[in-house]
Amino acid sequence: MLDPKLVRQDPDALRDALARRGFEFDVAAFRALESKRKQTQLELEQLQNERNTKSKSIGRAKAKGEDASALLAEVSGLGARLDATKRTFEALQAELDALLLAVPNVPHTSVPDGRDEAANVEVRRFGEPPQFNFVERDHVDLASSGALDFEAAGRISGSRFVVIHGSLARLQRAITQFMLDLHAGEHGYEEVYVPYLVGSAAMLGTGQLPKFADEQFKVAGDRDLYLIPTAEVPVTNLYREQIVEGERLPIRHVCHTPCFRSEAGSYGRDTRGMIRQHQFEKVELVQVVHPLESWRALDELTSHAEAVLKRLELPYRAVALCAGDLGFAAAKTIDLEVWLPGQKRYREISSCSNFLDFQARRMQARFRDAKTRKVELVHTLNGSALAVGRTLVAVMENYQDGQGRVHVPDVLRPYMGGLATLELD
Repeated sequence: MLDPKLVRQDPDALRDALARRGFEFDVAAFRALESKRKQTQLELEQLQNERNTKSKSIGRAKAKGEDASALLAEVSGLGARLDATKRTFEALQAELDALLLAVPNVPHTSVPDGRDEAANVEVRRFGEPPQFNFVERDHVDLASSGALDFEAAGRISGSRFVVIHGSLARLQRAITQFMLDLHAGEHGYEEVYVPYLVGSAAMLGTGQLPKFADEQFKVAGDRDLYLIPTAEVPVTNLYREQIVEGERLPIRHVCHTPCFRSEAGSYGRDTRGMIRQHQFEKVELVQVVHPLESWRALDELTSHAEAVLKRLELPYRAVALCAGDLGFAAAKTIDLEVWLPGQKRYREISSCSNFLDFQARRMQARFRDAKTRKVELVHTLNGSALAVGRTLVAVMENYQDGQGRVHVPDVLRPYMGGLATLELD
């Protein structure tokens, strides 16, 4: 959520900044609502002052033994007006809050202009796509003997699910363990285990609600619970309505969870294979940092995600998302895209974002400065490091040998009991 004070100071500048990402901020509607709020607040303060003044007059009259019945009647009438004005003010404030909750974050000045992913800018790349002397197969064909069973998953749950068997399931587990060990052991993240069901306040805090309600899996009935779309939600919300001591910053967490997404609006996209699933797994990095450190932290966090791809020796590129392709809460995002031979193109495998104080304001996540003792909002960041299923796909397709086998990357072999090759045919 944007700072209401900054919005009030220059709504026209905000409108222009948000236009970069294709969002139309209705300045006239905001100003009209803000004007009503301010006027009602002024009326409320005047009524409170008037009641306080008359209450004191009643006290003085009684102390002198004078008749205070007329003043008592006036105060009684003021109380009714005061209650009605309070209700009006609260309704206007709620309407204003709802308006601001629907406004996305402002793109940082370094974010490229553009309306969609076609305007994203490549900033660097690692490795080169493999040159095979055979016809590449995608992960679905490579596992056509049954290691990836989409038919069984369909019978159990419907489309966009998969059952993984045998050594391929072990490989997915190995990828997960490798990522967790790397981030916790070398990059300084504390591993956490969190609930996979969260309340609406947690979803609101990180920006999934109210805008993306249709994209979430909500628990049926009257319970206020959602299946998590990413570990970002429960991990970042560890600091909701908390004040941490400044000496604790930066806080770094790594977390492995399943993720659940309805994929609303993606009908017909990536229907083949594991690229776009309703249930998938990620290893997520979350950082909570001092405001002066968040841009450095974004570079650091992105490098930690890249380290996974480098250790696996998978070709990838880093891409700066343009303003129109940014996520709702992000001020800047760097996507990592891995090369998939089966599709002959780079596909997203990680998004690393700086949210500045956007999420923190919604969550009221704060810190106490070690020197000034002033309480301020933290800055939050997160990134996938990596999406496990897409990493499995990338390993399968980049390490295929044309004979129905997939070679296991060197760094994963200790997690596979020394197994060097998977026989998939």
